[in-house]
Amino acid sequence: MHWELLPEGETISADFYCDQLNRVQAALEELRPHRKKVVLLHDNAPPHTAKKTKKRLQELDWNVLPHPPYSPVMAPTDFKLFRSLQNALRGKEFQDEEEVQRFTEEFFASKSSGFYVRGFTDLPKRWQEIIDYEGEYPPD
Repeated sequence: MHWELLPEGETISADFYCDQLNRVQAALEELRPHRKKVVLLHDNAPPHTAKKTKKRLQELDWNVLPHPPYSPVMAPTDFKLFRSLQNALRGKEFQDEEEVQRFTEEFFASKSSGFYVRGFTDLPKRWQEIIDYEGEYPPD
């Protein structure tokens, strides 16, 4: 998994996102030099759907999974990892960026590989729930 903290004062633009994709590509080439195919799932945020981003993804020859339209109550890319991170951050206060960096590294390292695998393998079920319940939470 690749992650980065957004530098203070930065916003994510198509330019920033394309630079980030380049860093991911470089990391993949270093970690898995023989694996050529990449499958990317990102949401429909404007930097992800910008023409520049689409062009860069074509140049990288990555497969991009379709993402369902945004649902304010059920984002399939967020439900596993970011909900867990949000819970871990609840009530935390950090003194500086280094502390945030350290906490984040420890959080991601604390998750088993099965945690991440389940996040991906549960996506088809999660997408179907969004379709079935028209973007609302399923009834209890």
